[in-house]
Amino acid sequence: MKKLYGFGFISVGFLSVTGTAIAQDIELVMSSWLPPRHPIVVNAMKPWAEEVEEVTEGRVSVRVLASPLGAPPAHFDMARDGVADITYGLHSFSQDDRFDASQVGQFSFLGDDAVDVSKAFYTVYTEDLGAAEDHEGTHILGLFTHGPGVFHNAERPIEAPGDFSGLKIRVPGGYTATLMEDLGATPVFTSSTEVYEQLSRGVIDGATFTKEALTAFNLTDDIAYSLTVPGGIYNTTWFLVMDEDKWQEISPEDQQAISEISGLAFAERVGQAWNDADAAAEAEIADAGIETGAANDEVVAVIRDVAEQAEQDWAEALGDGRDGAAALERMRSMTGADAPTN
Repeated sequence: MKKLYGFGFISVGFLSVTGTAIAQDIELVMSSWLPPRHPIVVNAMKPWAEEVEEVTEGRVSVRVLASPLGAPPAHFDMARDGVADITYGLHSFSQDDRFDASQVGQFSFLGDDAVDVSKAFYTVYTEDLGAAEDHEGTHILGLFTHGPGVFHNAERPIEAPGDFSGLKIRVPGGYTATLMEDLGATPVFTSSTEVYEQLSRGVIDGATFTKEALTAFNLTDDIAYSLTVPGGIYNTTWFLVMDEDKWQEISPEDQQAISEISGLAFAERVGQAWNDADAAAEAEIADAGIETGAANDEVVAVIRDVAEQAEQDWAEALGDGRDGAAALERMRSMTGADAPTN
């Protein structure tokens, strides 16, 4: 009987310890909509996910899905509503005004280095423009941008301001749509994953994209001309967020460990991944025979005029005690970029 009681005691104790361990282990699911081999997935999202498990000593793990749980524009709401634990996406995909302040990182002439621009965007949006309030219902793990935006098209080189006229150009929404329209092009909102089909079918004539996007989305056969602008003709801003309720299930110790590899650290990680991807794409773009050139002074001047007006309109409409002009000035001071004034 003593052996039986002893066995029973040991069994209960084992179950108790095991049960505690199981309760502490948390697997988080990240819905990922970029292609699985996209350089940002391979060199930023997955390495970060692996490091989460490492810094929490296995108590928290992140499973990056090969297929998304919803359309790209739905990804913020999916994290907020608990459909997925972690999501990432573009602020401009929301197509409403909830992330208006994020446009501070979408304007022209912000910088040529994705690390610098991403870190500046994270800092300015969180400290000056109320990022936490904009992302209510989620915990912010990262805010970042891609590399300098490029104007790609299949029809003609852009040698004068009038050359933009009539071109149907894919835009990611936000400021870029305003910019294209004011330059005379027709903006067509579509997510990154839909561009190949629309471009190959002639639905659109080109796209505002990074250099790496031409290779990541197999667009090199359908693009003939790429126009670069110092500091980028535009940029996009991104979030990496987690369901707030799920975040609260993680112990304070592990929250701290995850925070140390997120935020500014993640901005640097993903920015470097984008820098490397843009650099790697250049050889393939050249091999494809795409004509790449910097915008001439006349074209840059027109873009500056449009950008300056768009920035003023945005800052005036921001409201809620947010000083958009000061935030933009701070951001450019951090990246060393020039403001769009002639």
